[in-house]
Amino acid sequence: METILILLSALLAIFLAAELFTNALECLGERMGVSEGVTGSIFAAVGTAMPETIVPIVAILAGGASMAVNHAVGMGAILGAPFMLATLSLCLVGLFVGLKRGWHTTLKPEPTGFKRDIKVFMLGYGLVVTIAFLPVDWHLARVGGACALFILYFMYLLQTIQASKALVEEGHGTEADSDLYLKRWLGDSTVVAVMQLLLALCILIMGAKLFVHGIEIASMLLSVGALVLSLLIVPIATELPEKINSILWIRKGRDTLAFGNITGAMVFQGTVIPGVGMLLLPWSFQDGYAAMAVVLALTGSAWLYFLQASGRLNGRMLLCNGFLYVIFIVYAIM
Repeated sequence: METILILLSALLAIFLAAELFTNALECLGERMGVSEGVTGSIFAAVGTAMPETIVPIVAILAGGASMAVNHAVGMGAILGAPFMLATLSLCLVGLFVGLKRGWHTTLKPEPTGFKRDIKVFMLGYGLVVTIAFLPVDWHLARVGGACALFILYFMYLLQTIQASKALVEEGHGTEADSDLYLKRWLGDSTVVAVMQLLLALCILIMGAKLFVHGIEIASMLLSVGALVLSLLIVPIATELPEKINSILWIRKGRDTLAFGNITGAMVFQGTVIPGVGMLLLPWSFQDGYAAMAVVLALTGSAWLYFLQASGRLNGRMLLCNGFLYVIFIVYAIM
């Protein structure tokens, strides 16, 4: 009963924080005059990526006594985030699209930013996979790969920001659906918007950490390896902010923000965080679980790109991404 209360409290905190976060981002993006692509793919994606960014770093640098377990949890958390985003997160978006807007409703995120996100993710994650299959003692190769990933993300930021002005002029500027929630008490200003954003981030991180704690307690009875557990359990908790933000936006018909929140997070989690992992871990896939998670993440992103390019991006088709998640569970059980 206590574990259930912990999980419910964590979910409530994450949902509240996501509502505060999306409201603050919309107001801040509108004030700054940036496109929905910048707001979703950069601001929202990086902001809500904080919980899953913290988990692997803490696991690697300040984990338990077993270094092998620390490395397994860190590797699982790093690889689990893109895997979860490209499979379960997109499936949940498809589910809520179907229930709210119809299963065959074509979703229309702004195409240039959408395609840029997917292409950069697949390029960066392809490099991540390549480095993992090199000999462990090739330290220079790992350092070079990490630097290449950092540069790739920096170039992605520049391209996304540079494209913002033209997109705003074309009608893709960020528009807030409502006033700041803190306006009633603190007024309506950019400073208040930033304060609400930071408050939301703090609640998001605390909620995610509380959820992870509850999951750890609930999973003590399961006989599952550290890597598999971190691939499946940790990302479910740490990716909740992205899922809830995207669901809130997709229900409002804000397709660019909803998908940018997920695909932008995929870029960040598929370049910067693995880059950090390469510098801190003996970066290699020591069993099939890690390799399977990477393959399914790339498959899910390729499927998403195909759906948008073919004009078939709808709730029903996005449910297929959920089958990729099920495939991994079956593989882990077998």
